[in-house]
Amino acid sequence: MTGRTTSRKALVRRPSPRLADGLVTHIDRTPVDPALALRQWEVYVVALRAHGWETIELPALDDCPDGVFVEDTMVVHRNVAVIGRPGAESRRPETATAEEAVTALGCSLNRIREPGTLDGGDVLKIGDTVYVGRGGRTNGDGIRQLRAALEPLGARVVAVPVSKVLHLKSAVTALPDGTVIGYPPLVDDPAAFPRFLPVPEESGAHVVLLGGGKLLMASSAPRSAELFADLGYEPVPVDISEFEKMEGCVTCLSVRLRGLYG
Repeated sequence: MTGRTTSRKALVRRPSPRLADGLVTHIDRTPVDPALALRQWEVYVVALRAHGWETIELPALDDCPDGVFVEDTMVVHRNVAVIGRPGAESRRPETATAEEAVTALGCSLNRIREPGTLDGGDVLKIGDTVYVGRGGRTNGDGIRQLRAALEPLGARVVAVPVSKVLHLKSAVTALPDGTVIGYPPLVDDPAAFPRFLPVPEESGAHVVLLGGGKLLMASSAPRSAELFADLGYEPVPVDISEFEKMEGCVTCLSVRLRGLYG
């Protein structure tokens, strides 16, 4: 008999040497150092491994400048991977190798199909509640398809507006207790979430839950890190400055698989 296990696997993809050619939407373009970006990515991967995560590196896609932001390729809930259909056409080649990886891990597959678009960065899961940002990259049809795929699994899909940032998780993520955190000037509707905690820096809104109360977050948010420490959590800061120049954050750089069946 199979049962639910706590998996700790993370899909990652090394940055393209063309990272600086990636898309930027809500910020001004500034120079990016590809060599520094690669070093920062390596430190990010080491941080995941140091906290008990098995990293699975997807094939490099040097011709896809945004390919390092692997989170956007899919949404995984329990043992089902919903392969996205990126809102930016230039990013659609990124999904094929990501789909191969989750297939090899035994995930059941679903796909967002035309005319739907959905980026994984627009999806915030808190238990069985799945918030989906409707904005520039994810449309209403994509949300409907995600709802059809996940609600039979017991999930509740809630659409929320996103207009001030690229993705929902550019604005908000959540602490281990389910409290949503965000930088208020960039959150369309804080009241959409039952519990909302404002943070003092934009990059302080982005955390990856490593387990045991440890929060992987950007080193560019020291005041937010102090806030989380005061709440009893342990911040694990990493420098991702080159990815922040491309509207990236700590969540974008991996797909965390926590609920695979085994």
